Amino acid sequence: MSVNYGSKRIVVGAHYGMRDWLSQRITGGLMALFTVILLAQVIFSRGPIGYDTWSGIFSSQWMKVLTFSVIAALLYHVWVGVRDIWMDYVQPVGIRLALQVFTIVWLVGCAGWAIQVLWRV
Repeated sequence: MSVNYGSKRIVVGAHYGMRDWLSQRITGGLMALFTVILLAQVIFSRGPIGYDTWSGIFSSQWMKVLTFSVIAALLYHVWVGVRDIWMDYVQPVGIRLALQVFTIVWLVGCAGWAIQVLWRV
């Protein structure tokens, strides 16, 4: 759908914002559910909570996969939010593109670091 205001043509996509809104809700819900699962494991663990307890929680393969899935959801959640900030508040296209590229590189680096931490346990 396009809207014509004088000589400027603005392209408007109604589903674009809805997809971002829905992805924010789904990833947020997944992160909340993971938090509840993690809190339950910590609350119902026996003994003092130290490195051994944390290592034990994240040592099973299913927990590593679940944790990385949540980290991936978190990274996508961050990308959508930060991208929208750059698009809304940074007008010069070159600066906006540079910030978006920096954000992507940073998030990919965070994903790599998360993989190293999780599979080291």
